[in-house]
Amino acid sequence: KSYAHHSVAQIQKAMSHTQLDFSHAQQQSLGTSPGMVAALCCPLSASEKRQKFLHRLVHFRHMDFEYALWQMFYLFVSPQKVYRNFQYRKQTRNQWARDDPAFLVLLSTALLGTSLVFGLVLRLSFLETLKLMLWIVCIDCIGVGVVIATIFWLLANRVYRLPGSAPALQVEWAYAFDVHLNAFFPLLVILHLIQLPFLYPVLYHDWFVSSLLGNLFWLVAIVYYLYITFLGYRALSFLRGVNAILYPITLLCIVFLVSVLLRWNFTKLLADFYKFRIR
Repeated sequence: KSYAHHSVAQIQKAMSHTQLDFSHAQQQSLGTSPGMVAALCCPLSASEKRQKFLHRLVHFRHMDFEYALWQMFYLFVSPQKVYRNFQYRKQTRNQWARDDPAFLVLLSTALLGTSLVFGLVLRLSFLETLKLMLWIVCIDCIGVGVVIATIFWLLANRVYRLPGSAPALQVEWAYAFDVHLNAFFPLLVILHLIQLPFLYPVLYHDWFVSSLLGNLFWLVAIVYYLYITFLGYRALSFLRGVNAILYPITLLCIVFLVSVLLRWNFTKLLADFYKFRIR
């Protein structure tokens, strides 16, 4: 009897090891780790995600700046690849939004740098340049971004979301803000970096070519913003009708043609607006 009991115990132990090995093999075949499985089974709450994000924000060594730079590069070369990585994050960490603030830190740093150069080009004083930098980062990027992200978050969950979708399939507000940041970076590079050398020699005049070139910069920047925003929401399979995000492009082209004919120079207006609001 004791021998039979010992044999049964050995068989149960062997079966337990076999199940563990099979579970580990399944995780490897799916490209997941035990940490990933835990993240999928026990998703973090919104407050826990926010706490984790803020914790990494004050610990630079926990940020992956190399990956953030890779994303910035591919937003110009192949923005679809950036959103494929967002899909991978959803599969492995059960959230669409970034949990690493490195991209926001680099974007804010780039904004501060280009705003400083803008202030020098506009011949602003030190205090005026400092005000300009704070305005552009806190209001133009983050403040306006919060408003835009909230609007798209509401549209995505109330208009674009497929009827009958599971309750868990909802757009996170943080993801909507990430989409804004992704779209804002190319706009920043075009309007604050590429066009800057042309500001006083060509663009800051009432010439026809000034309106043509300056407004063309604006058209390309805004169209690219809409395109990357469109890609961000198209990446979510439970949304429909997101092509509507691209509809304003036709209106933008009409405004561009009219503004050039009437010699409305948006770049000159931007420079004058920067000077006005800091004085």
